[in-house]
Amino acid sequence: MRPKVKSYKQPSKLSEYPSTPAFESGHLVSKNAGWRTFKPVVDAEKCVGCLRCYLVCPDGVVARTKDNKVEIEYDFCKGCGICAHECKVEAITMVKEADEDEI
Repeated sequence: MRPKVKSYKQPSKLSEYPSTPAFESGHLVSKNAGWRTFKPVVDAEKCVGCLRCYLVCPDGVVARTKDNKVEIEYDFCKGCGICAHECKVEAITMVKEADEDEI
């Protein structure tokens, strides 16, 4: 499941504040602020659809396409590189944001 942005409403009463630092599952309060330096790029030819990257992504930004490959929701990806590190077939490469036009 891709994360969805849920707008944050400033609580007006103490009872409206959450009791824990956790937020409702599947929701984020904002998109990536643009500070990512590297982003994962998936080579669809190499990808075998094992979804290991889906399992290890701490932000839940990896989704499966209809042809059993993966795609990444870049609005929420922090560029941590865990998906690329864990990909056994090396289908995911971390690419510097400024160099994306060269691919």
